[in-house]
Amino acid sequence: MNPALPMPAPWRAPDTFPAGVLYCAGAIIAFALVSVGLVRITGNGPDQRAAAATLERSLRFEDQADHGVLVTDGATGEKLTVLYGEQGFVRGVLRALTRERHARGIGAVPPFKLIARLDGTVTLTDPATGERVDLASFGPTNVAEFARFLAMQPE
Repeated sequence: MNPALPMPAPWRAPDTFPAGVLYCAGAIIAFALVSVGLVRITGNGPDQRAAAATLERSLRFEDQADHGVLVTDGATGEKLTVLYGEQGFVRGVLRALTRERHARGIGAVPPFKLIARLDGTVTLTDPATGERVDLASFGPTNVAEFARFLAMQPE
């Protein structure tokens, strides 16, 4: 052995961490930073202002003894319809909003607001809690499930 060359330490392994992993991690971080920057610059974030309302209706939903859901006009109290069967999307959205009301100790008396907007979106809001569900994000079929209440006449 040449005494001029240092002996490798037996406890140190050579650096074998794959460079590709570091490049991928760097690309993910760069993508995240660029995405956040674009959202901030364009204003298309979750705090974006909603388009102007074109049609708005107050609605109250009440569970019935026969497992139906009575839908009434929140302003007049007139019966619009009774929903029977699964009505999965409508019940799911209402379940989420009423869960928040229950957690805050708010009953079923305050009506929800269903709003059709200028940009074609439909929003269900709960003025009692401030919660908002943008129904367009669930597809046109599910939007139609709620949009029909906007044009519905009392029975």
